[in-house]
Amino acid sequence: MAEAPELTGAELDAAQKVFGDRLPLAQRYVEHLATSGIERGLIGPREVPRLWARHVLNCAVVQEHIAQDASVADVGSGAGLPGLCLAIARPDLQLTLIEPLERRVIWLTEVVEDLGLDNVTILRSRAEQAVGEVDADYVTARAVSALVGLLDITMPILRGTGQLLALKGRSAAEEITKAQKKLNKYGARDTEIILAGDDLLEEPTTVVRVTL
Repeated sequence: MAEAPELTGAELDAAQKVFGDRLPLAQRYVEHLATSGIERGLIGPREVPRLWARHVLNCAVVQEHIAQDASVADVGSGAGLPGLCLAIARPDLQLTLIEPLERRVIWLTEVVEDLGLDNVTILRSRAEQAVGEVDADYVTARAVSALVGLLDITMPILRGTGQLLALKGRSAAEEITKAQKKLNKYGARDTEIILAGDDLLEEPTTVVRVTL
């Protein structure tokens, strides 16, 4: 069984700033990822050394673009990235983790119960079927699909108002170009590439923000 990677140096500084007094909860979450998360196929074993930098901190810094006391729907939540990271960093937020696969839902439920996160609801559903069931100011997604396809499963959840925060990589600008017709179809008022954690992380997180 893999052990959770030690948190040191710049990563420790960033984690302390992002999670504050809830850092022990974040560390416990990483322990879950490194053990049962790998055993059940939610995370690949090669990811263990970079769980903090590439996954947990990469996701948690997105919280700086989310307003106080907001409701957030995390689509295709998987191993809780970014949903659980946001729930730990921001107890004021109300998170709904939308995940269709039963084995992932079971794992997420176990982790949420172990961490005592009372600001998280887990919904076993495809995103398309969650429309009308979830009230969200923001929708988040990471590694779900290219933007052109992601819009179809996230925009309806917002019901005409709010923001999509899609965690993306270097192809963000290209994805926006390819999705232009869909963005117009859904009435996007603004679509931009923003960074999260650029003052905390060696590699800040690239986010495509779509505002309705």
